[in-house]
Amino acid sequence: MMDLLLSCIGLLFAAPIILVFACLIVIETPGSPFYVQERVGKNGVCFRIVKLRSMRQDAEKGGAKWAEVNDSRVTRVGAFIRKTRIDELPQFISVLKGDMSIIGPRPERPMFTEQFDKEIQGFKNRLLVKPGLTGLAQVSGGYDITPAEKLKYDLRYIENLSFLLEVKILLKTVKVVLTGEGAR
Repeated sequence: MMDLLLSCIGLLFAAPIILVFACLIVIETPGSPFYVQERVGKNGVCFRIVKLRSMRQDAEKGGAKWAEVNDSRVTRVGAFIRKTRIDELPQFISVLKGDMSIIGPRPERPMFTEQFDKEIQGFKNRLLVKPGLTGLAQVSGGYDITPAEKLKYDLRYIENLSFLLEVKILLKTVKVVLTGEGAR
């Protein structure tokens, strides 16, 4: 119920922001302002998320690539929406649909989930809970932590799941959004 309530409230406030930045994205670069991508959710079930597009339209013409610090594929508008996490706002829809939760491990793309599971023992244990818009790994390490570090935070979240922990993550999320901490 909390996910439904928070996602409805979130979408209400996010809709005008999404609209403004969708227009800015289209003005800066041609193509859809939205980016749809397959991700792996709870129990390995794949679903599609929608994000505001922060990279050039042809960003993955050479295949899927993990985003880097100062990634040349990121547009000017994209740099801002990544820093402020505005690119993630359309994912409130995934929460409403039940594919995601407000808080949980961030969902990875299927190819990266498989790769990391081969390289890092137990990586798929992150799939025991619904993925989230924000999570302990995002507020503790941001974009720059390794998949192994992300797994440690995600497992700590899963093992210590409580209302108080989720409130702490929400409060830290507000700080991260307001300061741009951990963005790339």
